[in-house]
Amino acid sequence: MRLAPALLLATLPLFAACQWLPATKTEPSAPTLRLQGELTRQGDDWQLRPCGESRTYRLEFNRQGEPGEQIAQLAADSPGALFVDLRGSLEASGAGLRLQQLYRLQGEGRGCRDSGFKRLILRASGNEPFWSLQVTSGGMVLERLGSPALALPYLEERLPDGSLSLSSEANGQRLELWLSPGLCRDDMSGALQHLRARLRLDQAAPLTGCASFGGARD
Repeated sequence: MRLAPALLLATLPLFAACQWLPATKTEPSAPTLRLQGELTRQGDDWQLRPCGESRTYRLEFNRQGEPGEQIAQLAADSPGALFVDLRGSLEASGAGLRLQQLYRLQGEGRGCRDSGFKRLILRASGNEPFWSLQVTSGGMVLERLGSPALALPYLEERLPDGSLSLSSEANGQRLELWLSPGLCRDDMSGALQHLRARLRLDQAAPLTGCASFGGARD
């Protein structure tokens, strides 16, 4: 019992030392926004005007090269503004938006007028032969040149490497869609999307194309 006070006194410097340790500060991450809108070039800058808004943001890139060079190439081939779907972080001034993820960039199509975008989970398509697959919470619809539209339920599987797999075995048919991250360029329109797509229906040869998330999937 006589040792207890001595032990208590011995531990006091340890408690005091703990109290003087500086707190570790974590810098708050900049908020990000997912926006769709018109992208135009003004001098050396890219300006984004979100759909339905009058304000604009100066688009900044994290590094030289991709996707700035691809954006410039598409702009050179497309008259007028480009439609872009992206995620970016706001700069402190609120005037600039630093690109974090490019989902889709195109010089043709409905753009801001696409009323079904918010309900869309995923859109994938390819050429030669043409095919298009749209995925919503109600299922997926496959369209091919010369064939009736095919509506199917589906199962989704996320793979460890970040890839996605969508499959269906309804109506005696097996459909598989594999999606892998990576900037993908449509070889006909020049449009850029953030996923590479590979589609296989039954025993037919696989079809390749590009894909991007819709407004219902982030």
